[in-house]
Amino acid sequence: MAETLEKETFSFQTEVGQLLEIVAGSLYSNREVFLRELVSNASDACDKLRYAALTDTGLASAEDLAVTLEIDSGTSTLSIADNGIGMNHADLLDTLGTIAKSGTGAFIEALKAEEKDQVGLIGQFGVGFYSAFMVADRVDVITRKAGETEAWLWSSDGKGAFSIEPADRDSNGTTVTLHLKGDAAEFAEEARVKHIIKTYSEHISFP
Repeated sequence: MAETLEKETFSFQTEVGQLLEIVAGSLYSNREVFLRELVSNASDACDKLRYAALTDTGLASAEDLAVTLEIDSGTSTLSIADNGIGMNHADLLDTLGTIAKSGTGAFIEALKAEEKDQVGLIGQFGVGFYSAFMVADRVDVITRKAGETEAWLWSSDGKGAFSIEPADRDSNGTTVTLHLKGDAAEFAEEARVKHIIKTYSEHISFP
């Protein structure tokens, strides 16, 4: 049983460490792009489940797929949840902790050189998840892969290491919770979040 496993701690791939240093330094002029990236990731997870369900009848119905945002100004947290494909332990190691695409060094160089268009660069190089650390001093990800019973909690403060441990989640999907930095409390305000979604994420095909 997964519950017998204990919390494991891993170091980020070197390139991710470099990337997070840049990100945490709030190099970006418009930090709200992090929300566009996380909503986009959630939408992609829903898309993946929709396609997987076409060929795998064992997967849950993919008809009521959605992306849900929750804010709590009291605890200064913002959560982006989906009921998409989800991740298992191996997926978490592969996806959150490394940058799968080659050219990470090139991304970092481009980022240093191109302070003008960082927004485009983030999406282009597929490192959108890490933009969460522009506004959060801790990020928790609770996820469960479609077709599997075990759920996992991935957690990191973005300072070189992350942990993975067994967790509880009733159904497949992923919830990313950002524990916002003191200077990012605006992202726990409903009007601000709605405005960002309207600006960047109107095209998302899920409610």
